[in-house]
Amino acid sequence: MPYDLDHLDETAWRDLVARFGYRMWAVARAIGLDPADAGDAVQAAWLRLLESRHTIRDPERVGAWLVTTTRHEAVRVARRRAGDGPSGMPAEIAAPDADPATMTLTDDEGRRLWAAVDTLPGPCRALVRLIVMAPDASYAQLSRRLDMPIGSIGPTRIRCLKRLRSLMKDQL
Repeated sequence: MPYDLDHLDETAWRDLVARFGYRMWAVARAIGLDPADAGDAVQAAWLRLLESRHTIRDPERVGAWLVTTTRHEAVRVARRRAGDGPSGMPAEIAAPDADPATMTLTDDEGRRLWAAVDTLPGPCRALVRLIVMAPDASYAQLSRRLDMPIGSIGPTRIRCLKRLRSLMKDQL
C-alpha cells in the first residue's frame, strides 16, 4: 500500500506502525539489543522517517526503508553501548560473517517470512509478532498482553508456528 508521505495523518501513522512496527522491533532485537535499546533504535527510525519523509523517492518501499533505517539505528545504538572502538563491539557487528549476497538472501527470506506472518489469522499474527518482539516474555506476560488464557499460549503457539511453517513451505 503506497503512502502519501507528504501528508501523513494520524490514521496513516497508526497504519504504518501496525504494519511495520513488529518488523522493526525484530530487526533491532536481531542485532542483539535488549528491549530498552531496541525501543531506542525503533524510535530513532520513526524519527528519521518523520524528518526524511519528503525525500523518500518511492513511497511504496517505505517498509523496506524503515527496516533498513532501523538496522542502521540499531547498529548505532549497539556501538554506543559497546564503546567507541570496534574492540568492544559484538563480533557480528564488528565483522559481519555474511557477504552481500547472503545478506540479500536473508533480507528476501525475512520479507517472505513477514509477508507470511501478515496472512495469519489475527490471534496467531499477534502471538508471533509478540514472541519476536519480546522473546523472553513469560507465558503470563503473553497471556495478559494478548488477553488469552495462560494455558492456551503453548498450544496456540505450536499451531501458529506450524501454520507459518506450512505457509513458508508453500512459497518455495
